[in-house]
Amino acid sequence: MFSARFHWDQSPNRLTRLLADKRRAGAGILDLTESNPTRAGFSYPVEIAKALADPRALRYDPQPAGLLTAREAVCRYYAEAGYPVAPDQVLLTASTSEAYAYLFKLLADPGDEVLVPRPSYPLFEFLATMESLRVVSYPLVYHGAWSIDCDTLATAITPRTRAIVLVNPNNPTGSFLKRDELRFLQARGIALISDEVFADYAFTDDDARVRTLAGSSETLSFSMSGLSKVAGLPQMKLGWIVISGPAAARAAARDKLEWIADTYLSVSTPVQHAASRLLELGKDIQQQIAARGRANLEFLASAIGAESPCRTLAVEGGWYATVQLPRIRREEEWALDLLQQDNVLVQPGFFYDFESEAYLVLSLLTEPGTFQEGCRRLLGRVAGV
Repeated sequence: MFSARFHWDQSPNRLTRLLADKRRAGAGILDLTESNPTRAGFSYPVEIAKALADPRALRYDPQPAGLLTAREAVCRYYAEAGYPVAPDQVLLTASTSEAYAYLFKLLADPGDEVLVPRPSYPLFEFLATMESLRVVSYPLVYHGAWSIDCDTLATAITPRTRAIVLVNPNNPTGSFLKRDELRFLQARGIALISDEVFADYAFTDDDARVRTLAGSSETLSFSMSGLSKVAGLPQMKLGWIVISGPAAARAAARDKLEWIADTYLSVSTPVQHAASRLLELGKDIQQQIAARGRANLEFLASAIGAESPCRTLAVEGGWYATVQLPRIRREEEWALDLLQQDNVLVQPGFFYDFESEAYLVLSLLTEPGTFQEGCRRLLGRVAGV
C-alpha cells in the first residue's frame, strides 16, 4: 500500500523507552541533548514577533527564488562576513532540509549516489531516500583533530556519484573544512553541497579553515544556511541556498532550482518581509548562544582533569561536544546507566555513526546549571565504575 521509501524501524530504542518511563515517573532529567534554542533559556526580544506584522504580508506575490528584499538581506549577511554574493545567486527555502531535497532533485536521478560525511547528523539517509537516492559515506578521521579521509573519499566516487555533501562545521564533531581539503574536493569535478548552518559559531580563528563556499568559482557548489541557527529562530522557517561556481553552470542550476521551487512555493510571505529585521535582531541571540557554547566547553575541559579516564575531542565550532569514555562498556550502556542511575540524558555516538566506541555527544546549548551538574554526574559515574 505504501512506498518502499518507508523501510525504517520506527519502534522506539532503549534510551527513548527509558526516558519515557522516567518522565512518567516524574524524574527530574538533566537533559544534555537540547538542540532547540527557544527552549534553552535565551532572551528573545519581543521585536521578533513585531517584525512579522508588516502589512505587505497581506499581499501574496509568489516569487520562486524568494522576494528580492529577503534575498538582499541574505546577501548583506554574507557581505558582513566578507563574502559578497549577488541576489540572483540566492534561492530561499523553508528550511535547510527542504534545501537538501531541492538540491537532490536538481543533481540526481533515482538510484544515483551522494557522498555524506561519517560521523555526522543522522538525517542524510532519510532525506536522500525520500528522493530515491543512495547514501554513500566517507569518513572523518580523528588524530588529535578531525579531517576528511580524502583517500577513502576518492575510492567511494563512482559513475553514479552526483554530489559530495559537506557539513561545515560538522555536527557533532565541530570540525571545519580546510583549504587543502577543499582543493582536493574541487579537483574531483563533482557538485558540492555545503551545509553551513553552524558557521557563525567558531570557537577560535584559523586561517586554514573554509568558512563558506559562497562566492567560490572553481566548481558548482551550493551553500546552505538559515534563520534556525544563524539567528536562533527555528520556528521562523526560512532557509536559503547560495549558488556558486562557473557562471554558466551557476545560471543553469538557478533556472532549474527556480523551476523546482515554483512547484512548491513553500516559503511564507511574512517571514520573507521580516527577514532583514530578523537577521538583525538575531545577532544578539547568536551572541548569547556563542557565549554559552564557549562557557560550557570551557567548563567541560576544566572538569575533565588530566587524570580522568575521559577526554573531550577537539572541537572547532558548532553546538556540540564529544566526550570519549573508557571502552569497558558499550556507549549505549553508558547512556542508559547515566539516565537510569543519575537522571542525565546524553546521546551515544552511534546516533551519529561514530565508527568505534565509546563516545557520548553533549549539547553546548544546554543551560549552564544543567550542563555543569550533568557533567559532574557523568564524570562521577565513570570514576565510580
